[in-house]
Formats: sequence, structure tokens, C-alpha cells
Amino acid sequence: MDKSMLADMDSLGEADKQRMSTMIDQLQIRDSLRMYNSLVERCFTDCVDTFKHKSLQKQEESCVRRCAEKFLKHSMRVGMRFAELNQGAATQD
Repeated sequence: MDKSMLADMDSLGEADKQRMSTMIDQLQIRDSLRMYNSLVERCFTDCVDTFKHKSLQKQEESCVRRCAEKFLKHSMRVGMRFAELNQGAATQD
């Protein structure tokens, strides 16, 4: 968020600030659920081959674990990169 947006939020009344905070929280929850659903879908599609057993086979389980770790590491790296870019943009203002 840049400085002008923060200044705009400071000028809001308490009720509006609360509504904005609620909307931001809802957006964050929605984004978290989307990321989780994407992770589950991708790893399931890549790793689960058959439905012959009630539980995952050892190779499927290790595949899912590796897939999830890679996905989360990638997501963290992208988030860090966006934070770096945002920090650079904020210092240029």
C-alpha cells in the first residue's frame, strides 16, 4: 500500500475503517483458500495414479509431500519478491 492510500484510510471514519478491515480480511481468506485449493488440485493430479486403495501408496504420499513443499517454497519466494518490489516502489515515492 502506498502512502497516499494510507493517508486516505486515515481520513475514513471508524465505521468505514472497520468495513475496509473486514473486506481486506475476507480477501486474504479468499486468496489463502484459492492457494490451498490450487495446491491440492495440482498435487493430487500429479501424484495420485489409482483408486485401488483406501489410503495413499508410499510413492504417492512422498510425491504429494514433495509437491506441496515445492509449491509452498515457490509461493513464499513469489511473496518475498513482491514485497521487495513493493519496498522499492515505496522508497521511490
